[in-house]
Amino acid sequence: MTVISTTTFDLTEQPDPYGIAATSDGAVWVTLVHSGAVVRLGPDGSRDHYPVGSDGCRPSVLAADGATAWFTRTGDDRVTAIDGDGAIRTVDLDSGSGPYGICVGADGAVWFTESRVDRIGRLDRGGGISHVSLPSGCFPAALTCGPDGTVWAALNQADAVARIGSGGELTIVGLPAGSAPVGITAGADAVWLVEIGAGQVARLATDGKLTEYRLPDPSCRPHAIAAGPDGYWFTEWAAGRVGHITGDGTVTEYDLPDAVSEPHGIAVAADGAVWVAAESGAVVRLARG
Repeated sequence: MTVISTTTFDLTEQPDPYGIAATSDGAVWVTLVHSGAVVRLGPDGSRDHYPVGSDGCRPSVLAADGATAWFTRTGDDRVTAIDGDGAIRTVDLDSGSGPYGICVGADGAVWFTESRVDRIGRLDRGGGISHVSLPSGCFPAALTCGPDGTVWAALNQADAVARIGSGGELTIVGLPAGSAPVGITAGADAVWLVEIGAGQVARLATDGKLTEYRLPDPSCRPHAIAAGPDGYWFTEWAAGRVGHITGDGTVTEYDLPDAVSEPHGIAVAADGAVWVAAESGAVVRLARG
């Protein structure tokens, strides 16, 4: 399958799209990182705008949980859930923790990175919060929940990946110096991550084997990555492109429309369409066929 068309949704009146997630009801949610709000793009073409806090609350990364979207608020140290009716649930975290990455496990627990205090947090269905401490100064970025109950996090400033086993044990896997991973996503037998510092996509197998794939433009600054039905999609923040990589490392790149720049978040919907949030003020849908 290849990209057959692109559709751009103009959000310049609601600026700074950053994170994006596709929920099971066919909607797509977008965070507005500098505007203290989220937007829901409904499958019927509707567009709903929900303020969630002050402009400084910085809603950032999103994760789908059925028809509900969870997102981190890096500026005011909270995680929030919102459903299709606009019902909001917010959980306060420790002051100064700086939550960023987020994912939802198969058991319904919500996991999140706390970038300013070098921790990973877990919010269980009952509202209890526990933590796993990470090496000092590692700056945990995105994280992903694996199909086997493990959780993986990109440690941007440590050039490493953290793995939390299903029993809570922590393992740190080193990457080459300068890789600076940000985005990460789980596959069936490996996690895939983007190395913003090295301009590469990497596959880290469950047995610890690391395979890196250098992108055609190593200065493209790959930022986020999401799993699809036939490979992995990633944003190239500095180049205004998105890329697709297959399990054997074959890379295909697609330019976004000329007026679209700074792509950050990326998500793959149930119909295979790829959605991209661009901080220039747009959301782009790439249809495949």
